[in-house]
Amino acid sequence: MKKNDIVEGIVQEVHFPNKAILEIDGEKVIVKGGVVGQKLQVRITKKRNGIFQGEMQEVIKKASYEQEAQCPHFGPCGGCSYQNLPYEEQLKMKEQQIRNLLAPFHIKDEQFLGIEASPQEWEYRNKMEFSFGDEEKEGPLALGMRKRKSFYEVVTATHCQIVDEDFRIILQLVLNYFQGKEIPFFHKKSHEGVLRHLVVRKGIKTGEIMVNLVTSSQQELLLDDLVQKILQAPLKGILKGFLHTLNDSIADVVKSDETRVIYGEEAFKEELLGLTFEVSAFSFFQTNTLGAEKLYCMVRDFAGDTTGKTIFDLYCGTGTIAQVMAPVAKEVVGIEIVEEAVEVAKSNAKLNGLENCTFIAGDVLTKVDELTQKPDIIILDPPRDGIHPKAIHKIIDFGAP
Repeated sequence: MKKNDIVEGIVQEVHFPNKAILEIDGEKVIVKGGVVGQKLQVRITKKRNGIFQGEMQEVIKKASYEQEAQCPHFGPCGGCSYQNLPYEEQLKMKEQQIRNLLAPFHIKDEQFLGIEASPQEWEYRNKMEFSFGDEEKEGPLALGMRKRKSFYEVVTATHCQIVDEDFRIILQLVLNYFQGKEIPFFHKKSHEGVLRHLVVRKGIKTGEIMVNLVTSSQQELLLDDLVQKILQAPLKGILKGFLHTLNDSIADVVKSDETRVIYGEEAFKEELLGLTFEVSAFSFFQTNTLGAEKLYCMVRDFAGDTTGKTIFDLYCGTGTIAQVMAPVAKEVVGIEIVEEAVEVAKSNAKLNGLENCTFIAGDVLTKVDELTQKPDIIILDPPRDGIHPKAIHKIIDFGAP
């Protein structure tokens, strides 16, 4: 095989993240996309470290267990990867990928507890960031998800299946409104234009909705009419706030140079395991509320009897896990490097009447040295970068499970 050869093969394995492994004429070929059992047509792009890499041209034959995707946008839309697989097969794939990642660490089978399914397969997300753009160059305004394998085109996701009907209604309403206004979207190459993102958040338990329109500052917008249209829409939830965020950053991310409250409040409420949490426009909150409840119940179970015990929640974020543990513990101490998250944690602890929570802003590496309490249990939920090696040794030295 050589570069630009067109070859065919059957996917043998899928490694994280989304790397399909084919064996063709005794050689391994890695392709982005594909599932075990599919027969693919592939164009060879290069050879690195003795392994060929390719680009999928076509699925010649589906795997025996594939299904029709529930979402009509699946395929072109870059939002979901495996709706063509039954959920049980998705969980099996995830388990195998995790086992592959952990294999070099020689973790024994009895220590692997498997993959927990989401309580809800569909309409489970409490937050979506939709992008403005066009589906094809110079085409009509689109609002939805980036097209697969594209940095520019957008698929209008009016039938997205991982959010509920309120999200879909708001998306369609906002799109219709701005199509009528002929306000340009922000172009990623020229950095000209106005409309950038639409962020919709909803409390799955409370029904409270927050809408955040993100634009550049290149044109002043009057949004009262749009707010009224949303208020009059047949939503099952309640619009608690409509925000307008100005973002002139070149990067294609949702961030704030200035955020204005156009209607209502700057935060909404969500409930987890009987506790109430205020969620603001930019605060982190698990996007699967029911999944988070299941996860935090498992944390409680792993901790066992916590009566009279001191718990450290390190890398605590907005303190959700700490507050879930607080009602069944003597004391909980949370440490988080992001000061804004710590302030949110303190505010929510006060909202829930939890007086045995202490939240500290700072780096775990240095702040653990200042603690006078001795932990009986330590909970770790570190960022993607992981835990600083020196911090790991300090944590181990506490001798807590």
